Amino acid sequence: MDGAEEQQSKSRVVKIDSAQTWDSYVNQATNEGCPVVVHFSASWCMPSVAMNPIFEELASSYPDVLFLTVDVDDVKEVASRMEVKAMPTFLLIKNGAPVDKLVGANPDEIRKRIDFFVQSTPAHIA
Repeated sequence: MDGAEEQQSKSRVVKIDSAQTWDSYVNQATNEGCPVVVHFSASWCMPSVAMNPIFEELASSYPDVLFLTVDVDDVKEVASRMEVKAMPTFLLIKNGAPVDKLVGANPDEIRKRIDFFVQSTPAHIA
């Protein structure tokens, strides 16, 4: 059990559990100029579940991007607000506004879209 907990703590994907949590993370990312990638999923949707490890891998590959996951059954308000109608849906957000949406479990396409998204986002200058 310790291994599972350890794995969970290393995750770069933040699980959103309420509309307030959503607002907090998206607002903070917007203020910091940080791009956001969101995976809208459902535990009963096998394609969504299959994308979870791929989403985790993508999160590890892009440290300057905030990766969020939203279970549409747990946080219906956010799914509705973002007009999510099918799972999985991936939303790319920049400056607080959605700039791209991909519906369906397509690992290669989401990787390409995130790659383009990150390339088009100015890097943080320290």
